[in-house]
Amino acid sequence: MHFSKNIKFLRKRKGRTQDDVAFALNIKRSTLSGYENEVAKPGVEVLLAFSDYYKIAIDTLIKINLSELPESQMSQLERGYDVHIKGSKLRVLATTVDSENNENIELVSEKAKAGYKSGFADPEYIKILPAFKLPFLSKERKYRTFQISGDSMLPIPDNSWVTGEYVENWQYIKDGQPYIILTMEDGIVFKIVENKIKDKGALMLHSLNNLYDPYEIEVSDVREVWKFVNYISSEIPESNIEKDDLVEEVKALRMEVKAIQIKLNL
Repeated sequence: MHFSKNIKFLRKRKGRTQDDVAFALNIKRSTLSGYENEVAKPGVEVLLAFSDYYKIAIDTLIKINLSELPESQMSQLERGYDVHIKGSKLRVLATTVDSENNENIELVSEKAKAGYKSGFADPEYIKILPAFKLPFLSKERKYRTFQISGDSMLPIPDNSWVTGEYVENWQYIKDGQPYIILTMEDGIVFKIVENKIKDKGALMLHSLNNLYDPYEIEVSDVREVWKFVNYISSEIPESNIEKDDLVEEVKALRMEVKAIQIKLNL
């Protein structure tokens, strides 16, 4: 646990004395000193109080050594974005439920994308998104559907509705698998992902369409990751001409081989 060193680090970073923090949290200065020096162990209410005071998630206060984070990440953290490099769940996902408290699947249309970029963490914004159900998906997991645009992920057609499962720990992102990713720079993108978080603190994004070059994004720019589970489209995907040609060539070759075998047996 890094709680003790973190609350001391944050207090000094903000130029506050133990008396200042103790007064704000309505605790004794000696009690605060005990927490900072690992003499006393905080309870749940204390953790909540410190989390609310510094506007930083409890997970972050406990699991991450804040003094080792680059200044760029600390700055984003203090502005309300938990950007833990390992991608753990550091904030409560804004979501909606039905009358029986089951998770909805919210629908983010092409028109709603711009608003989602800034409102993804706002429960009031998420509440106004259309919601629906897909009965064949697990009730134990969280899903959201996004409308994609463009031809970078062909043969998945333009304007398809892509559903993703919420990924809490980004270390579990698997190479070569499709994900929907929300970034502050590009907004919502749908790509095949190469996980480089451990080595470079980044993700390499690839398109299915070879006309588009892969590119790298820093994990600090990422806000949400959703693992692709299915898509819905009113269009039939275009046929893969090269693959179809290859199949025909193989069929023709088999027929020639069979004809040669028949002649040899005569």
